[in-house]
Amino acid sequence: MIGVGLLFTLQVEAACPAWSPTRAEQEIAQLEAQISGWNKVYWQQGESEVSDGVYDQLSARLTQWQRCFGMTTVEQTSLSPLGKTVKHPVAHTGVRKLADARSMDEWMKGREGMWVQPKVDGVAVTLAYQDGHLKQAISRGDGLSGEDWTEKARHIPAIPQNVSGALANSVLQGEIFLRAEGHVQKKMGGMNARSKVAGMLMRQSNSQSLSALSLFIWAWPDGPASMRERLNLLAASGFELAARYSHSVTSAREVAEWRSRWFNAPLPFATDGVVVRMGKEPEGSRWLPTQGDWVVAWKYQPVSQVAEVSGIHFAIGRTGKIAVVAELQPIMLNDKRVQRVNIGSVARWQSLDITAGDQLLISLAGQGIPRLESVVWRALERTKPEPPAADFNSLTCFYRTVACREQFLARLAWLGSPAVLDIEGVGEVGWQRLATAHSFEHIFSWLGLTLTQLQSTPGMTAERAQQVWHRFDMTRRQPFRRWIKAIGVPLSNAALKALDDSTWRQLLARNEQRWQTLPGIGPEKARSLVTFLHDPVVSSLVEKLRKLGVAGFN
Repeated sequence: MIGVGLLFTLQVEAACPAWSPTRAEQEIAQLEAQISGWNKVYWQQGESEVSDGVYDQLSARLTQWQRCFGMTTVEQTSLSPLGKTVKHPVAHTGVRKLADARSMDEWMKGREGMWVQPKVDGVAVTLAYQDGHLKQAISRGDGLSGEDWTEKARHIPAIPQNVSGALANSVLQGEIFLRAEGHVQKKMGGMNARSKVAGMLMRQSNSQSLSALSLFIWAWPDGPASMRERLNLLAASGFELAARYSHSVTSAREVAEWRSRWFNAPLPFATDGVVVRMGKEPEGSRWLPTQGDWVVAWKYQPVSQVAEVSGIHFAIGRTGKIAVVAELQPIMLNDKRVQRVNIGSVARWQSLDITAGDQLLISLAGQGIPRLESVVWRALERTKPEPPAADFNSLTCFYRTVACREQFLARLAWLGSPAVLDIEGVGEVGWQRLATAHSFEHIFSWLGLTLTQLQSTPGMTAERAQQVWHRFDMTRRQPFRRWIKAIGVPLSNAALKALDDSTWRQLLARNEQRWQTLPGIGPEKARSLVTFLHDPVVSSLVEKLRKLGVAGFN
C-alpha cells in the first residue's frame, strides 16, 4: 500500500501502552505479521483486504508502538517487489505529514518560494525518459528501487511515450490515479482509490482497464530551477495537471484556503489532503527515503478513525436495558473529541468480542454521535469485565437504592429532558448532585424541595436555586401527556398523541381491548400496559404525585 512518511498526528502520538516488555514484543509482532500479510495480498494479487484509511492508521500505530518500546521502526507502507527490482534514478523521499495549520505555519517560517498542490490519491511512480523516449516506469517500492512497470505505462494514454526539449532526458516522479471527473472529496470520500489503482497495475491481464488511469507529476528532480518554468514545460509535454493544480503560496492561511477549496470542489481525482513544497529543491543525488525536508503534506481529517479501547463500561438506561460502552483513547473527528462509543447490548458486545487494547474504527453518525463501524484489530490479551446481572426492567428503580444508582439517575435525566417535563439546566450531573444532597427517596422527590433546601445544595448559587425551584414548580401545570411520559408509561409518541385521557383514573379504567384501539398497540403491548399501570410501585408513585399536587393525579 503506497503511502509514505511519518504520520505526526494527535491520534498517532497517543500515550504509550502500559505493557510489559514481553507483551509489547508479542503485540508488535502480531501487528507486524498482519500488516505484512496485507502487503503481500496487495502486491501479489492487487487487492486490499482493508481500507486505505485503516491500513494507514494501523501502520502508524505500529510505528508508535515500536518507538515506545525502543524497537527499530520499519516503514510498513511498501513492500519490496516480488520479481526483479529496478533502481530508481532518483530516490523517492516520501512526504512528512503535518497535523494542523499551526504545524504548517511553523514549517513555512523562514522558507521561500513555496507551492501548494492537491495530494492526489493513487500510487507513486518514476518515469525515466532517454533521448525523448519513455525508457522506464518504476513503482515506488522501498524508495530506492521498485518494480518495472514500463509495459503497464505504455497502456496508460495519459503517460506520453515521447517527449522533447528539456524533458527528452529527464526523471519525473508522480502519482498514477484513477480518473474521476467531478469527484467531490467532501461528499464522496476517497473510495479506496489507492487500492483500486494498485489492483489494476498488479493484475497480469486486462491491460485495457489501464486506460482509465492518469498521471499527476509532482516532482522533476534536477529540472529547471524555476518552479514556474518546470510547470510550463510539463504542461507543454502533456503533463498539464501539475500546472493547473499548483499554486504559489506564502502563508499557512493560503494553504488552508486551497485545502478547503479542493476538499469541496469537483476535481478529476480523489485526494487525501494537500502537499506544500519549496520551488527550489536539492540535487537529485541527495534525495533519500524519508529525507525530503523541502516538502510536507497536510492531510484531510479522516471521516473515520481507528481508536484504541481503554476500558469497557456498562450503562443501565431508564427502562433497565444494559448498554455496553467502550471507553477510548481520545481521537478527533470533525473537530469533535471522541472518548467513548456505544457498542449496544451485552449480546452484541459479546458477539463483537471487544475488550481493552482492541482497535475500533469510529465515525460520526447524525448529530455528531460517535458510531462503531468495525473491529479492525484485536489485542492478544482478552480479559473482559463481567456484565451486571440482567435484573433491571421498566418497573425497577423508581426508588433510590445503591444497586439502582444508574437506572434511577437515567430516569431523572429522562423526565427532565425537553421532550418530557423540560426542566432546563439541571442535566445528569445536576440530578446526581440533588439526589445525593437531599437523599431522594423516589424519582419525584425533587417536587417536594423548598427554595431554602435548593439554596443549601452544594455548588448551587441562590440565583440558580431560584431558577431551578421555579422550573420544578412549573412542572405541576405541565400537560397530563407529559406526566405519562415522565412516569415511564411505555407508550409510543403516536399512541400518546391519540390518547384523549386526562387523568390517571381514566388510564386505569382501560382494559386490554381499549388499549388496542390506539395506533401501534397489539395484544402483547396492551397486556404490558395494563401490568405497568396496576403495578404496586407505580401506584405508590401516583399517590405521591397526587399529594404533591400534580394535575391529573388528584
